[in-house]
Amino acid sequence: MDMATAIAVAGSAIGAGIAVFTGIGAGLGQGYAAGKLAEAVGNQPEAKSEIMSSFIVGAAIAESTAIYGLIIAIILIFVNPWI
Repeated sequence: MDMATAIAVAGSAIGAGIAVFTGIGAGLGQGYAAGKLAEAVGNQPEAKSEIMSSFIVGAAIAESTAIYGLIIAIILIFVNPWI
């Protein structure tokens, strides 16, 4: 393995590690949103169904960013053309 290939493989590994960090942001965002959901339902219990439906859509969008990061990391690790 020459030096250029070694650098490319190392870059892929570093990129995969960075891509996995998207899960941290998604977890923090979903936790914050769940806290605000509980606060909103506590303030207006009669609007629980509307608040819950908005929360579920927001949680799905936040979770999709983590899944995209995981897919990128898997691609960088297992579909590496330099190995």
